[in-house]
Amino acid sequence: MLRLEGVEFARGGFRLAADISVPSGITAVIGPSGGGKSTLLSLIAGFEVPDRGRVLWDRRDLGPLAPGARLVAVLFQDNNLFPHLDVLANVALGLAPRTRPTSEDVSRARAALERVGLTGFEDRRPGALSGGQQSRAALARVLLTDRPVVLMDEAFSALGPALRGEMLDLVRDLLPDATILMVTHDPDDALRVAQQVIFVEEGRVAPPVPTKAFFDAPSEAVRRYLE
Repeated sequence: MLRLEGVEFARGGFRLAADISVPSGITAVIGPSGGGKSTLLSLIAGFEVPDRGRVLWDRRDLGPLAPGARLVAVLFQDNNLFPHLDVLANVALGLAPRTRPTSEDVSRARAALERVGLTGFEDRRPGALSGGQQSRAALARVLLTDRPVVLMDEAFSALGPALRGEMLDLVRDLLPDATILMVTHDPDDALRVAQQVIFVEEGRVAPPVPTKAFFDAPSEAVRRYLE
């Protein structure tokens, strides 16, 4: 289980506090802009370091680990694909980010592309793909990393509603055992795939609440946000 134990973080005038446990499955992270949603994910990924407290995975303190050494994969809004590499090479980076991929790495990258429906696109550059296809390629790379925690910072927000829903379904179906935190501004995303919701406002990170209960009986702060 992922746990943020007494985490406190301050930069300039912004402060964030979190003391929560996150179960497996998909957890939507919602709240007003600037409230701390992306900061929360950055602390888990190791891009930011808490001033106090610990980030734990299965009781192991992730604090001493650099971002690349953590059992965490990140799906960014811009997909983070390298424009000068073809799709196959981009996906293979999930296995060999600093070395030349082996033939086995390439075979596994092809298999990951097949799982996301991109067979036949291996030799294309990211610029030749649609937005949805780029998202699928980025998801294939996450599949290859095989990490138990996946962070999605508005990963599909640039897509239209139908395509975004398709990608969320794909994440749910292809990563059934992962612990996924999904930042979104759209309540429909949470209702579609999330088992629980974390509300973040003004740096306060509330514990996860089952999705149905979150929307059926919202707190005053949540009600203001949803209006």
